[in-house]
Amino acid sequence: MFVEYVNPGIGDGQGSLVSTERTSYEQKGSPVPKAIWNGQVIAQSDATIKVEGNHYFPPESVSPEYLQASQVRTVCPWKGTASYYDVVVDGDVAQGAAWYYPDPKPAAEDIKNYVAFWRGVKVKR
Repeated sequence: MFVEYVNPGIGDGQGSLVSTERTSYEQKGSPVPKAIWNGQVIAQSDATIKVEGNHYFPPESVSPEYLQASQVRTVCPWKGTASYYDVVVDGDVAQGAAWYYPDPKPAAEDIKNYVAFWRGVKVKR
């Protein structure tokens, strides 16, 4: 299942829901989204929320043994302050390759604590 959000405009502080339809990937015959790095599945779920092109995985669908807390923080004008994880597999580290919003702004409340990936972590369906 997924819901997709977009940023409606710079500096307005609000996000807008593009689609309220929650679609099961399995019902459509599509593979379930997986986040993969260094040959290892880091997260897998049919309940991601897609925001600005990024799949956000529910926290319970992410394997915590591959995540290491980072001190990095960034700020999105409509989602709030993001916290980061380094992704670690077999001793290799992808610094800041996962992020989440522990205390998002109201427009992004649906992705609170959901985890998204970049910096070499591939999300595939």
